Amino acid sequence: MFFRPRPAPAPRRSISFGELSAAGPDALAAAFSAPPEEAAPWVEAAAKYGMARAQTLWGQMLLDGHGVPQDRDAAFFWFGSAARAGEPEGMNMLGRCHELGWGTAIDFGEAVAWFRRSAEAGFDWGQYNFANMLLRGDGVAKDRAAALGWYRAAAAQGHAKSLNMVARYMEEGWEMPGDPEGAVALYRLSAERGDFRGQFNLGTLLTMLGRIEEAARWFRESARLANEPFRRSMLTRLAERPEPEIRAVVAEVKAMLAEPTGPAAGARGAQTPG
Repeated sequence: MFFRPRPAPAPRRSISFGELSAAGPDALAAAFSAPPEEAAPWVEAAAKYGMARAQTLWGQMLLDGHGVPQDRDAAFFWFGSAARAGEPEGMNMLGRCHELGWGTAIDFGEAVAWFRRSAEAGFDWGQYNFANMLLRGDGVAKDRAAALGWYRAAAAQGHAKSLNMVARYMEEGWEMPGDPEGAVALYRLSAERGDFRGQFNLGTLLTMLGRIEEAARWFRESARLANEPFRRSMLTRLAERPEPEIRAVVAEVKAMLAEPTGPAAGARGAQTPG
């Protein structure tokens, strides 16, 4: 059988400085929010001409392989350019590169330094990631109380993962008296904002309160959004539950794991004990 070779992909269009300058803010925003293949030439051009926010966006596209071939080394370069220009999300993503070894060697000390700068600039993901490093003691002295302060700062902005972590402190009585009712309220806020750990933790407390049907709904939503490792941990943690509603969730999670999918490469958060 004769196979025809696939045609080479068309070269990406180059956007000139004149085109970029002539585009008004609305046109540029529309170009950036277009499908990845269409947005890529505009974001790349804006990054190369020194727009710090575009440098972060371009780094994220390269990290994820959205609209362009994945290139973690190049992503690290552009996150660094944005971070050194003072762009808070770029600082956070440069921290993530150092934390996880994306385009560079793992260096927790450098990760902490950039997460701290992002956090101090008020960026919620930077606050969350800096708090995680403090909680674990990665690249910095372990300080659970200081971590709580940064989780609270991000939670005040509605950051779902940080709401989950503040609720965890309330549930466990870390750095404060235990407050199960307050924990349920914050887990619910985290769950409603789409954090799968918050959804699971809410389901766990609802199970303890005997609200099994509601708990099963949140376990099911958590499983839908979770990554593969968390789904496996769900099986372990729910394995001994006798309730039919939860047994049904366990069966669904097992089916999901038959065709596992992982988290996005460019995720801005980090694994936490929440």
